[in-house]
Amino acid sequence: MSKVVRAALVQAEWTGDRDSMVEKNIGYAHDAANQGSQVICFQEIFNAPYFCNKQENQYFDTAEAIPDGPTVQAMIKVAKETGMVVLVPIFERVDEGTFYNTTAFINPDGEFLGIYRKTHIPQVEGFWEKFYFRPGNTGYPVFDTAVGRIAAYICYDRHFPEGWRALGLNGARIVFNPSATTRGHSKHLWQVEQPAAAVANEYFVGAINRIGSEDLEGTDYYGTSYFVNPRGEIIGNVASDTEDEVVVRDLDMSLIEEVRRHWAFYRDRRPETYDSISAR
Repeated sequence: MSKVVRAALVQAEWTGDRDSMVEKNIGYAHDAANQGSQVICFQEIFNAPYFCNKQENQYFDTAEAIPDGPTVQAMIKVAKETGMVVLVPIFERVDEGTFYNTTAFINPDGEFLGIYRKTHIPQVEGFWEKFYFRPGNTGYPVFDTAVGRIAAYICYDRHFPEGWRALGLNGARIVFNPSATTRGHSKHLWQVEQPAAAVANEYFVGAINRIGSEDLEGTDYYGTSYFVNPRGEIIGNVASDTEDEVVVRDLDMSLIEEVRRHWAFYRDRRPETYDSISAR
């Protein structure tokens, strides 16, 4: 396996309907593949508007089964066509009353590897997610893929360091964070949290944010998607804050070992002293 993984993130403005949004992102996936990308992740609930600024039952109709729903099936085809590992963040329907915010993982041969369900669910003004999503029940899985061990940690999750650490302990080398975060709400945190997580856990992080307003009151997403390395350094430039963009970067996996030997955070952890944290 190559020490360098060429990885891609997609930020894309909502088109107004699921079919055209999926088609647009499929086009971007092919663009990334043409640039040599081996793995790609889309934004949070990429095939729908981010509807959680409202509490309305109509949006439950946008949820799909995984892996048998149309979006994941379309992305299985994309994985086969492009030879990429594909991460698919969508609104998951389990049954009439059970819904999750989920990312599906697909290998280049179309193999469905599994899912991560968003663990931490906000319920604050503009982000009424508990109306729609149950808290995830998958734990913090890391998937063995054609590009190595990768994982997802979704949007609001990023504010909780415990999950970042669990993913590192579970062997993650790249963690993708598909998000929907608005201008003025958390932009400063967007600039510091993922680099801090990459440093503390000594792996690569791919941070994906939406763009545009989606014609929903109170939404103004600022994009600026990026990759960050285990030193906390942004790789290349961040994406536009207003335009669709496919971010393709080379991630040198050998840097993980180099950083872990220098900053031996995993060696120097003291888990026997942390019981009081989980007990609270």
